[in-house]
Amino acid sequence: MDTRKELRKYITAELMRDASYQLGDDEALISGGLIDSFSLVELQLFIEQKFGVFIDDTELTTDNIDCLNDIVALVEKRQ
Repeated sequence: MDTRKELRKYITAELMRDASYQLGDDEALISGGLIDSFSLVELQLFIEQKFGVFIDDTELTTDNIDCLNDIVALVEKRQ
């Protein structure tokens, strides 16, 4: 399983609603306006279901998960 690939696919297809978007690893998701704060809950649920990793609500901030690299690091650290 490729964590980065799965997360990129989910974020572009489901949260951004543009599966063809070429999301960069360091591209700002929240602060860059690609996803909104409501999408964070969907992302949180996806991560818990797909990877078995719990992310506390207090961690859903731009400081912690504003780009794909941040999200991948968080998931892999907890696996």
